[in-house]
Amino acid sequence: QVQLVESGGGLVQPGESLRLSCAASGRIFSINSMGWYRQAPGKERELVATITSGGITNYVDSVKGRFTISRDNAKNTVYLQMNNLKPDDTAVYYCNANLRLYLRLTSDDYWGQGTQVTVSS
Repeated sequence: QVQLVESGGGLVQPGESLRLSCAASGRIFSINSMGWYRQAPGKERELVATITSGGITNYVDSVKGRFTISRDNAKNTVYLQMNNLKPDDTAVYYCNANLRLYLRLTSDDYWGQGTQVTVSS
């Protein structure tokens, strides 16, 4: 069993900041990429940012320069620092991890339960 537990969402005003965290736990052998996705009402889930085990990052264009993804491999935790938040950033944010469990030969994707981020004045 694997659990991805997210925290850090909330209600903020435009221009403010939030930091999301996601900790993976369970019989984890290794974690490849970790990332954050978001889904706004009436829209499809979209990739926000990803980071590989080696620290290579990727961002959707709309958050470049404002969001920073990082990870602590020793804690199996990924973070998303969100600065200068805008109303368009309002969504449920989901943590994702592509990881391999002990006694498994392949890696699979796992998801957190989601955390709400609302940006409104």
